[in-house]
Amino acid sequence: MPTILLTNDDGPPNPKDSPFILGLYRHLTKKLGWDVKVVIPNAQKSWIGKAFHIKDITKGNYFYPKESGEGEVSLVSRPLKDGELAEWILLDGTPATCANIALHNLFPGKIDLVVNNLSSSILQKHLCSYNCSDIRPKLWPQHFRHVFWCSKFPNFLTNIAAAFALSSGTVGAAMSAALSGVRAIAVSYGIVENPPPMVYNDPAQKLATEIIKHLWENWGSDDLGLRNGEIDIYNINIPLIGQLLSEEGPKIYWTNLWRNSYGRLFKSVAGSNNPKDQVVKAPGPDASSRATETMSQASSPLNTPETGDLVFKWSPDMAGLIWPDPSNLPVSSDGWAIHHGHVSVTPLRATFAEPEAQVPFDKGQLMWKMKL
Repeated sequence: MPTILLTNDDGPPNPKDSPFILGLYRHLTKKLGWDVKVVIPNAQKSWIGKAFHIKDITKGNYFYPKESGEGEVSLVSRPLKDGELAEWILLDGTPATCANIALHNLFPGKIDLVVNNLSSSILQKHLCSYNCSDIRPKLWPQHFRHVFWCSKFPNFLTNIAAAFALSSGTVGAAMSAALSGVRAIAVSYGIVENPPPMVYNDPAQKLATEIIKHLWENWGSDDLGLRNGEIDIYNINIPLIGQLLSEEGPKIYWTNLWRNSYGRLFKSVAGSNNPKDQVVKAPGPDASSRATETMSQASSPLNTPETGDLVFKWSPDMAGLIWPDPSNLPVSSDGWAIHHGHVSVTPLRATFAEPEAQVPFDKGQLMWKMKL
């Protein structure tokens, strides 16, 4: 029986903002009987990649969740009380920090697999303000069309493709684990409807558990893998759509990473008096709706002379990433799979990829001959 480290980037259980981690914990412990340790951020930490805050002192608390997801917080470890499921740990660090501290400080040598759970892959409505009717009906499958509403894209996005996977705190925590020589799986749920129907939650978590179990028992090989020639990371993306409720469930595909890119992520708000520009919204596609703060909390007001003209706000233009032309989605890519309503499972290396056949194998050809 493996010992699992479960972490996420949205923090402790919450019906609205972090609805999946407790359910996945239940499935892993009760259905599979696995020993699961939980170390998670104490607050929203999305769109942060594999970052570490190296000048911060990371502090933590013990958390004792009940079936409702609520629970007491304690500065010191204590025995469980009636109704409490387990002892979890909350850290005021990034997802990658949680993974590293858990592996090397809290449970050194005890973790066999790290599972990083994206609580809610919601792209907040402030990210885009386009007219969906211009592109939606002709390009996207029927199982996505019914969720549109006027003048904004639906809240649909998983941690697929290079632009989002490299920015994701979920995948970042998996990278942190892989770089520590531990098997890692990133699990993300793509929310199509806002709010997502609660009836999808349990089937999605059950499916994720079954995929995790299969991968653990049939872990793939990679000659360049960091751990005994194994695959470093698996990136699982499950769209929350009606097929989850069907008897056969959604199809599952082995995929590769769709290589895409993003453009403008910030806009200038220097001197703005617009109240909307005084609010900093959730930081990325896998962020929760509570990850907001006013500019007065985050920094100086925008309309003061001390601010100057170099003031920018997170306001990404991601229309092409959320709703790409299907003809641009390579067959067998994770983007292609999600477009068709399938589950994608993508093996990844914990490295920036090198172009194939770019470096000659002859040692004598490795040295540059030209003068610079």
